[in-house]
Amino acid sequence: MMAKWFDRLRGGQSRASGETKMAGAQTLFTLSPLGLGAGPRKGFAALAGEGFGRNAVVYRCVRMVAENAARVPLEVRDGENVLTEHPLLSLLARPNRRQDGKALLERVFIYLQLAGNAYLDAAIVDGAVKGVFGLRPDRMAVIAGRDGWPIGYAYTAGGKTQRLMLDTEPVPRVLHLSLFDPLDDHYGMAPLSAAQASLETHNAATSWNRALLENAARPSGALVYNAAAGNLSEEQYQRLKTELEQGFTGALNAGRPMVLEGGLDWKSIALTPRDMDFLEAKSAAAREIALAFGVPPMLLGIPGDNTYANYAEASRALWRQTVIPLVTSVCAALTHWLSPAFDGVELVPDFDVIEALAADRAMDWQRVGSADFLTDDEKREMLGFGKNR
Repeated sequence: MMAKWFDRLRGGQSRASGETKMAGAQTLFTLSPLGLGAGPRKGFAALAGEGFGRNAVVYRCVRMVAENAARVPLEVRDGENVLTEHPLLSLLARPNRRQDGKALLERVFIYLQLAGNAYLDAAIVDGAVKGVFGLRPDRMAVIAGRDGWPIGYAYTAGGKTQRLMLDTEPVPRVLHLSLFDPLDDHYGMAPLSAAQASLETHNAATSWNRALLENAARPSGALVYNAAAGNLSEEQYQRLKTELEQGFTGALNAGRPMVLEGGLDWKSIALTPRDMDFLEAKSAAAREIALAFGVPPMLLGIPGDNTYANYAEASRALWRQTVIPLVTSVCAALTHWLSPAFDGVELVPDFDVIEALAADRAMDWQRVGSADFLTDDEKREMLGFGKNR
């Protein structure tokens, strides 16, 4: 009974069958599951276009996190020993002919923020990993096995679909990195998806501001013609309309006085940006976008944010709360993926060289150095240097 129920959960796939089923690609357009009046949840292409492509706050948040995360040096460790020369370091320094390691990792961090998913493809030749390539997340679809777990991925590009299976040696062909989504078994949720409502509000405010600038000298309203003066002819009406659009529209005509002929009166009927609380709504939306990406608004120059005492403190918060957890999780995933092909070594980020964390590091040194009850080996171990040999 339980087996039949599980088969229905997987879409009616026969338990005895060896068929596989592809989970829906990430670009699918899905509605809000609760139906509480929320807008439709957009796919990767729409969010990336409206966010990264058209919104300065999103663009800066994504670039700031990705650039900082990609510049963290990586070490290869064999137990407590740091290996300065190792084939894994060479692979990550030049993963493929088009990119260096920093560019590839920056691509991974950007996709994680925009799509919630990032994919790496291993080029395996004669049982050895010879290269690593980044794949676009919107072109990937999970191939689920009989038990519901992924057994491969379908990559579609140029109208052709290629199956990238995970049963390759010495490592699985594809590494799928994802941010947790409580409503999806296979794909992750992007920070940009969580900030969709704020993104749409900010873009709408920007469009309003641009329209207000382009029509600055023509406030919304109506030209009222006194009925006592008679009716306007069609020729008079078209001439008046043309003169109004050509002479009083656009930024170059801002502040130009309007001269009305006899019988005409201007009645303004528009709400002002102050009445609509325009500026505050736009700033609030920008702060919520920054919050979703884990970037302190102070670093983006967003007004009205006094959470941190100064820029240096906000920069440390960005590293502690956003960049360090992201880099650590990606390094752990890379270790789990590539370690079997490289003698079981571990890939570890080295945050000691990051200048924004220098003050925190100095405090650690002072605290551990003044602990007289610790031996030298214990102090070295606490600071990440390993024991003296």
